[in-house]
Amino acid sequence: MQKIIDLRSDTVTKPTPAMLQAMMDAKVGDDVFGDDPTVNELESFSAKLFGKEAALFCTSGTMTNQIAINVHTRPGNEVVCSQYSHIYQYEGGGVASNSGVQVKLLPAERGLLTAKQVLEAINPDDVHLPKTVLVSLENTHNRGGGSVYNPEEIKSIKQVCQAYRLKLHLDGARLFNATTVTGETASESVAHFDSVSVCLSKGLGCPVGSLLLGSKSFIHEARRVRKRYGGGWRQAGFLAAAGLYALNHNIERLKEDHRRAKHLAETLTGLSYVENVMPAETSNVIFTLKPEIDAAVFQQKLTDHGILTVRMGPTGIRFVTHLEIDDAMIEEVCKVMKGIG
Repeated sequence: MQKIIDLRSDTVTKPTPAMLQAMMDAKVGDDVFGDDPTVNELESFSAKLFGKEAALFCTSGTMTNQIAINVHTRPGNEVVCSQYSHIYQYEGGGVASNSGVQVKLLPAERGLLTAKQVLEAINPDDVHLPKTVLVSLENTHNRGGGSVYNPEEIKSIKQVCQAYRLKLHLDGARLFNATTVTGETASESVAHFDSVSVCLSKGLGCPVGSLLLGSKSFIHEARRVRKRYGGGWRQAGFLAAAGLYALNHNIERLKEDHRRAKHLAETLTGLSYVENVMPAETSNVIFTLKPEIDAAVFQQKLTDHGILTVRMGPTGIRFVTHLEIDDAMIEEVCKVMKGIG
């Protein structure tokens, strides 16, 4: 049987035996009533870890992002974000359908906005225009090839937001990949944000779940919105236990994913059929094929060799390393890629 090397996403991982044992041993209750002890422990632990007053355990990063937008805005408002942001590209139009707000999409190098761009995007106080109320950043930025914000730029963006009384939200789906690069603590990395979304199933190995963090009043309202979206769950402690395990055991190892991704990127850079390779700062490797190469045919060749990937646009391919990818698999991928050329 052919061995599959699944590089489609870091969401494809299965719980490790140790994580499964933690899930089996979890003490549970009814989370809607607030009496699931493991969910409560995860929320308390993560709030302390990130230096925020409170946290809310949700099913997905899409849900946490959408809840945050709903709490921060009212219908007719405007959200500023990169044109390739997850909240715009991959959340099913939820910004409009859930909250009745629109987005102002900004072009940005690898998806990373600057304070100057944010400042210029803020609408004047004019009845003809929607009121700008929220800025959303994504760190790392998925479509930017796992790009990482410079902490000083985030600080500058926050200063703009404060000056114009805007809220600042972080889609930190792969935030720990960012902190692995910057060396910041979790709390340092989110200090300037009014709300933070962190995914537990991207990179950290959990089967499901994301965290939303912010002030006590923000999370109180967020819990109400989660219920409205159908996100109230019962014995969720089995899943929360996986989150606790991941936060205690699976962050440090992300540097191995980064090392393997960099090796893939270096190999791709030397191949004749590759047009461009985005800098591989984290676990995300995006490359584009030369125009004469049929991307669908190329992707199928990889699949025929047991290598699963994701298309990114007409000529782009994405690899994502994760805890189920080892050095031998990376070497096999490099061998296949060289052979295809």
